[in-house]
Parts: sequence; structure tokens; C-alpha cells
Amino acid sequence: MSIVMLAYDRVRLLDVTGPLEVFATSGIPVILCSPDGRDVVTSSGLRIGVNAAVSEITGAHTVIVPGSDDLPGGAFPPGSLDGVTALARDARRIASVCTGAFALAEVGLLDGLRATTHWRHATTFARRYPRVEVEPDAIYVRDGRMLTSAGVSAGIDLALAMVEEDGGADLAREVARDMVVFLQRPGGQSQFSVAARTPRARHDGLRRLLDAVVADPAADHSLPALAVRGGFSVRHLTRLFREQIGGTPAAYVESVRLEAARALLEAGETVTAAADRTGLGSEESLRRIFHRHLGVAPSSYRARFRSAKR
Repeated sequence: MSIVMLAYDRVRLLDVTGPLEVFATSGIPVILCSPDGRDVVTSSGLRIGVNAAVSEITGAHTVIVPGSDDLPGGAFPPGSLDGVTALARDARRIASVCTGAFALAEVGLLDGLRATTHWRHATTFARRYPRVEVEPDAIYVRDGRMLTSAGVSAGIDLALAMVEEDGGADLAREVARDMVVFLQRPGGQSQFSVAARTPRARHDGLRRLLDAVVADPAADHSLPALAVRGGFSVRHLTRLFREQIGGTPAAYVESVRLEAARALLEAGETVTAAADRTGLGSEESLRRIFHRHLGVAPSSYRARFRSAKR
């Protein structure tokens, strides 16, 4: 099995190195290529050496396209779109990190499919590619052989998901622990992914329910609603959660909603909007959950994170 990543000038550094570090830690080799085989200079000015030109790559199992701040403006580097098309032709799995989704959509690979990208560019993405169903709040989205991830560090979540698929849940959790995925962000906020820390459910129906909660945190995810949607009795669904996830449906839903609320606050949304858009209902509910899990008020969380970014 071969994993190939396409690099190009002004690519975002972490879009490349985040997934590379996940795969390296898991022992899975990655071939880094560029359209013409030359080294590339990232948006941060760091030069990265590549292993091959696109024309030298054959039989790639997985193709990963990282993002760049230039892509939302339609400035695709020379040879990059042809490279995406050539690499994707026979690939069994194709993924993008952050704004790399613009390249996939530009060559038609996402037509008729669900996808996500960096929250800042989701509206532009949806307007430019109306044949793509955009999920702006998702960490990553899989639709068939296509996987797309949200901004920058979400590429790590995406790579961990692929490691889990290829090497199993135990390996993915070990890689996450080794990389200290639950790190402290600037301003004192902890960063973690519910998807990365949740054991993979063995039951297909339960996995679909977990994905549905992540895809739309604000929907009705009460225990009776989840049971009906999954075709389970309430008792059976509760037992499946306990046995395969190690907790209750309510706890999982709350964790997903908390993660979504944090992302919205980090993006500049108000506390009221974050509570409403994640299904937590009221500011008071959001405050209780933040204090219980993070020990901080959501307004303080928002202020500290945004001030740390300036």
C-alpha cells in the first residue's frame, strides 16, 4: 500500500507535516511528490524536499492534497490540478487537508458528494462549487473514496482516521497518545478530538449514529431519537454504547456538542450563537458544560483564545 502526498509552492506547512508525522509515528511510509519533482517552498518560507515528480508515481493507494491560502482565490499552482487528476485516477482513497478541497472540487472529484474545508472559506467553497454538499462544521467528512478535512490541524484527525482504517484502532490510539493529541492550545485551552478519543464501534449501525452526531451536533440526538434512527430499542442502544464506546449516548452527544461549541467560539461566534448552533440550547447550559469539562466560562475561553491569536 502506498500513500502519496502532493506538495507545491506556498502549501501550508502544517497541512503537510501534521499528517506526515501521524503516518511516520504509525510506521506507514509516505511518498512526497510535487508536480515537477522539484523541492517546494511552503507558505512559511520553509523549503521541503520531495521524493518524486507526479509523473513518476504509479499505483498510489491513497492520495493526500494539502491546502494553501492561495487556493480559495483560484490561484492554483502550475501543474497542481493536472497532478491531482493524474494521481487520483487509480487511487482507492483520496483526501484533502484544509483548503486542499478546492483542488479536488476544481477537477470535479467532489461533484455530488459531501465535503468540508476550512471554516473561513466554507461559504466561498459552497458558492463556487454548487454540486458539492458542504458540511462547514465537520472535522472531516468521508463520502465514498473521498475524504476532506477542516482547517490545518484537522489534517491530524484525518490522518488518524486513515491509520485506524488501515492499521486498527489500537494503533491509532497509540499514535494519538505518542503525539499528545490532547495538547494545550495558546491561551490555556485544551485541544482534543472526540472522534480520535472514541473507541471504534464494532456495530455498523452504531458507527453510523456516531457519525451522524458529529455531522450535525444540533440535531435531535435524544436517546429515543437515536434509537429510532438506528433501528434499536432504547435498552439495546444503551447497552451497545456501554459495551463498545464505554459510556452513555448522552455523554457522547454532550462531548461532540462541546467540541463543536469550542470550534465556533474559537472562530469568533458569540456564546449565544455557539449554544444555539450546537444544540446546547441556552447560554446557561453552555456555561455549565464548559465549567464541568474545562473549568472556564465560554466567554473567557473565547476571549483568551482570540487574544492569543492576535
